[in-house]
Amino acid sequence: MALNEDQIREALTRVIDPELKQDLVTLDMIKSIAIDGGDVTVGVTLTIPGCPLKATINDDVTREVGSVPGVERVAIEFGSMSEDQRAALATKLRGGRPPKAAGELSVSPKTRVIAVASGKGGVGKSSLTVNLAIAFQQMGLEVGVIDADIYGFSIPGMLGIHQRPVTVDKMIVPPVAHGLKTISIGYFMEEGGAVLWRGPMLHKAMQQFLSDVHWGELDVLLIDMPPGTGDVAISLGGLVPNAEAVVITTPQAAAQRVAERAAAVSERVNMRVVGVIENMSYRVCPCCGERDDLFGSGGGASLAGHLDVPLLAEIPLEPALREGGDIGVPFTISAPDSPAAVAIRALAERLHGMRTQDPLARIKKPLKIV
Repeated sequence: MALNEDQIREALTRVIDPELKQDLVTLDMIKSIAIDGGDVTVGVTLTIPGCPLKATINDDVTREVGSVPGVERVAIEFGSMSEDQRAALATKLRGGRPPKAAGELSVSPKTRVIAVASGKGGVGKSSLTVNLAIAFQQMGLEVGVIDADIYGFSIPGMLGIHQRPVTVDKMIVPPVAHGLKTISIGYFMEEGGAVLWRGPMLHKAMQQFLSDVHWGELDVLLIDMPPGTGDVAISLGGLVPNAEAVVITTPQAAAQRVAERAAAVSERVNMRVVGVIENMSYRVCPCCGERDDLFGSGGGASLAGHLDVPLLAEIPLEPALREGGDIGVPFTISAPDSPAAVAIRALAERLHGMRTQDPLARIKKPLKIV
């Protein structure tokens, strides 16, 4: 039976653009299909010249078209979209709706926004954010991550992303790694660059992350907050007033006292603190399996008690956590059976189970600014 274009086009519906999360046919990225016996040539129109996903799309098209019975060879001819085509694509991504007004959020009202906050740096907030996002994604949820730590961004390295985001008709397409959509000021910086911004610029960056980025229909958006109680927390409270917050601390009493200030600010800017996570809580000996409280104990429970919120999890300290951050593969992927990965998956399940909590049960005692 001779090959026909419908067979090839059907195979191309299985090729999903990793960032736009739709197939190439739906995105109108298939320019042409030519069949000569068992030889098939596919014309693919990329969003921009030098698209960083060209190699991935090439491999996926070759695999799917090559799997069609009767196909012997697959050739791909790449082109790039015109401005009009990119504008049409942006309209398609918006579901046919006109562009949003300046400053209007692109995050769906149905998306659950969770800020991951801490009082001080060095408590493992960013690595916990990344691995918690992976745990949510492994539950079948659509997840995005905003790296709001503008001065100390680390999400790009932890996820192994090194390319700049693609822009489609003023719409920023967030890079994707391990199934997560992400945005960070680090994607726009030169290697070794530093950010020298005052408060208004920080607010503008947060506004762009929430309004100019094409997030799509996310279930959960995690925001890796900068440590402390500065401008970004205030901006986020104004931009996403219904956001939730989890506060990260370590077992030491000093870390717990500083984290309490971050929780107080979160409440004052209308972010509801839903719980405390104690990171680096203990170490499990690889030889005997005994628990070793390297940094003391009780800080997380004490903070949760002061805030009148639950202690959501105690995450052990592991070498796999550091190694995963260094190589760009989160340890919930590289070491899924490790005690820390198991604890983070349990944390994700607990947080997911809290999503339908009765609003009346969310009312907490007011917090004082320390």
